[in-house]
Amino acid sequence: MMIEKHISALLYRYQCVTVPGFGAFLTEIRTAQLDAAAHTFYPPKKLISFNANLKNNDGLLANHIALQEKISYDQAVTYIEQSVALWLYKLGRRETLGIKNLGTMVYNVEGSLVFTPDTPINYLADAFGLGTVASPAIRRGEYKQQAEAIEELAPVAFTPERRRNYAYLKYAAVFVVMAGIGGTGFVAWRNNQIDMQTLVVENAVQEKVQQKIQQATFLIHNPLPAVKLPVKEEHIILPYHVVAGAFSSQANAQRAASELIAKGFSSRVMEKNKFGLYPVTYGSFATRDEAREKMREIRRTVNSEAWLTVKEL
Repeated sequence: MMIEKHISALLYRYQCVTVPGFGAFLTEIRTAQLDAAAHTFYPPKKLISFNANLKNNDGLLANHIALQEKISYDQAVTYIEQSVALWLYKLGRRETLGIKNLGTMVYNVEGSLVFTPDTPINYLADAFGLGTVASPAIRRGEYKQQAEAIEELAPVAFTPERRRNYAYLKYAAVFVVMAGIGGTGFVAWRNNQIDMQTLVVENAVQEKVQQKIQQATFLIHNPLPAVKLPVKEEHIILPYHVVAGAFSSQANAQRAASELIAKGFSSRVMEKNKFGLYPVTYGSFATRDEAREKMREIRRTVNSEAWLTVKEL
């Protein structure tokens, strides 16, 4: 049993996966990128980072392992502790710790833990199936030479230089055509003038008729009373929630929510999740940006272990 595969599975759905006693793997969405120099388009993805200060057990990883491996919660916690002990032993010996599909860790000369992400897997579910696209550069010089070669064989001007040389032919052709149809053109012009004068008279008559119709239609002396239609109140969905913690007891969750409300937060107890826990929120938001900004503020001032979850209520 490898703890790495369970961490990877959770990163598809959560922005923070904590390994108790070791640290937390965090994700941040990067939008699609275009490298103009390399002519390459990169799809959106989740960037992986590591925070060694978030070590408390939030129950997420242990519950997931217990469900997937069909073992008890205590056994899952024990397994995590064993894996963490092995990781810390390797790091203590100044070895490079490689975590599959996540990255590598090593202590630098200053004694700080350095994490280098290595994620061949895109953990952003919305970008499933999207890959890197490389497009070759357009070689305009070569195409221009090919067009000039075609111009030598066919009476068609592709390049701007050749089109300028052929400009005088256009005016000469116009002059010849006008001279040839001079007599016929005068008769057609005269008929066109007569048609235009007839059309002006018809439009004037039509405007008078429309004016009479509007007066007969909108001058109502006994209007009907206005009808009020009931308007259904729109329900605003707040799918992003900043979570303070999760409790196995609903009573404890209610107590924690009451304390947060007393401190000025819009706290609430969410429905029991599939791990049997009741998450308690600091607040709910309509957009991801609002929720992330609030989460950063709470981490700086109140709770450094607050995390973000997505669920429509």
